[in-house]
Amino acid sequence: MRPYIDKKNKMTQQIYLGLFIIFFIFSLLQVGILDERIFQAFSRVENLLKGMVPPAISEPIDVAGAAVESLQVAVMGTLWGVVFSIVLAMFAAKNVSPHISISYAVKAFAAFVRAVPALIWALLFIVAIGLGPTPGILALAVNSIGMLMKVYAEAIEEIDTGIIDALKATGASQFQVVMQGIIPSIMSIFISWSIFRFDINIRYAAVLGVVGAGGIGWELVRASRVMAYDEVLGITLVIFGMILLAELVTRFLKDRADMATLKAME
Repeated sequence: MRPYIDKKNKMTQQIYLGLFIIFFIFSLLQVGILDERIFQAFSRVENLLKGMVPPAISEPIDVAGAAVESLQVAVMGTLWGVVFSIVLAMFAAKNVSPHISISYAVKAFAAFVRAVPALIWALLFIVAIGLGPTPGILALAVNSIGMLMKVYAEAIEEIDTGIIDALKATGASQFQVVMQGIIPSIMSIFISWSIFRFDINIRYAAVLGVVGAGGIGWELVRASRVMAYDEVLGITLVIFGMILLAELVTRFLKDRADMATLKAME
């Protein structure tokens, strides 16, 4: 019986492998990855790289202002996302939600929001509001809610129920339970995930300008449209510097938050 099962499993694996190889070859031919244009593109790439070096920024004041605007979009989007995520997490967590159906409904909303990329939200808000940083802020806030509300709610559900029951036994209101019992118990998790989300939003904010949602991404599009490839590289380096600086700042803040948590536990 055992040899038969092993032979059957081996045959199944061979069938799966054969189907994968067939699909892989079909995909290569279907999407044109082996098209002759790919092989002819090396000379164009060489000319493109020559046009990029050395990098240049013809309007440093405008680029600096756009970089600051991207930072503002990331900060405001993260701030609004954190605020609404905390509020909605109180309804999503099963142990503090008024009813289990509300918990499932809020979590379903978070899953839907999380499934739609920030770039799509930006496009929708641009249609509704117009060009500028405001659609970018709203897009990052909504996208942040989908992620942060989930982790906040999970953190609340892992709280020791004895803390909540003890506060309720003293006659504390729901607001007092939240402020004196829930928030302090998961403050370190709130801080860590909020900082992590800010790090993500910095990267998103640099890209959202490509679709007209404000920030340095618009400067990148402007330079590429006039084929100023040296400016494209210069602006790209500015974006890289922004992200690197944000990485260092968020790491510093996370380390400080972890140190504060350890001191509180001593």
